[in-house]
Amino acid sequence: MSKMDKWIDLRSDTVTQPSEAMRAAMAGADVGDDVYGDDPSVNRLQDYAADLFGYEAGLFAPSGTQTNLIALMTHCGRGDEYLVGQEAHTYKYEGGGAAVLGSIQPQPIANQPDGSIALEDIEAYIKPDDMHFARTRLLALENTIGGRVLGQDYIAAATALAHGKGLATHLDGARICNAAVKQGTSLRAAVAGFDTVSVCLSKGLGAPVGSVLLGPKAFIEQGKRWRKMLGGGMRQAGVLAAAGQYALEHNVQRLAQDHDNAAQLARGLAQIEQLKVGTPQTNIFWMDIPAAACEPLRQALARERIRASIGPKTRLVTHLDVSDADVARTVEVFKAFFAKWQA
Repeated sequence: MSKMDKWIDLRSDTVTQPSEAMRAAMAGADVGDDVYGDDPSVNRLQDYAADLFGYEAGLFAPSGTQTNLIALMTHCGRGDEYLVGQEAHTYKYEGGGAAVLGSIQPQPIANQPDGSIALEDIEAYIKPDDMHFARTRLLALENTIGGRVLGQDYIAAATALAHGKGLATHLDGARICNAAVKQGTSLRAAVAGFDTVSVCLSKGLGAPVGSVLLGPKAFIEQGKRWRKMLGGGMRQAGVLAAAGQYALEHNVQRLAQDHDNAAQLARGLAQIEQLKVGTPQTNIFWMDIPAAACEPLRQALARERIRASIGPKTRLVTHLDVSDADVARTVEVFKAFFAKWQA
């Protein structure tokens, strides 16, 4: 894409394009049939990610939705339930897969303003051993959630509570690397307390496709069966795994740049009196826009080759394809629009 064709895309960090170096890694990947377990690039990625996050084994799959579902279906059986936040991706944004395909009942619980689930609520929703109730088997958390980072002390307390009550724990780590970079912790420390974790490679890390499910070796072996059943058994998947490998090796610490750009963008937009702008913790923030301004603003941004999911409550997301110059340009366009709209 030439500079003339470039759009500033703030809809999500899923829109990233693979870099030339990542494309070169993909082109040079050694491949095999991963369903047989003999794709060397997939095996390398799985082993590398498992070691990086401190787990015994890993399983590469096409999407985070699938790795989360594999985890839920391996942890829980028919008639079981998992505890989950009302705002969590596994509950709200993954098509009800746990219930539809796994016969697993979600028990949604209100998220607190910081994205956590109150410990007393977790304990209160664990069902007694009674035939009238679904069997509570799992606590599933998400980090980050809506751009908010769950504190390490909270995670330690929540996972200890769950384990003390006989529950397993799973982390939807859609942006776990963002959380670790923000907190200045290792990736192993960021996932401590979770029996399993889904690590997404196709958001801020910049890979085009894929997530890795990490956990005990026996758990991952069971997960392979569910992956096959769900259509996630791929053949010469090494070209995709190589992109994920490159992302984990090169694109974790650079997430700090995305966090800085989000903060700069939020500060600039907060100077516009018609907007109510939240303070980002990582690369995501929300802002309130007057409803009457939404459609003309959307059109004005499109004319300036800026993509954003504009609505009364708008989410903006920075990523590796959004530069500091793009941030400055976006603030300029917003300010120009609202100066005319106010008049």
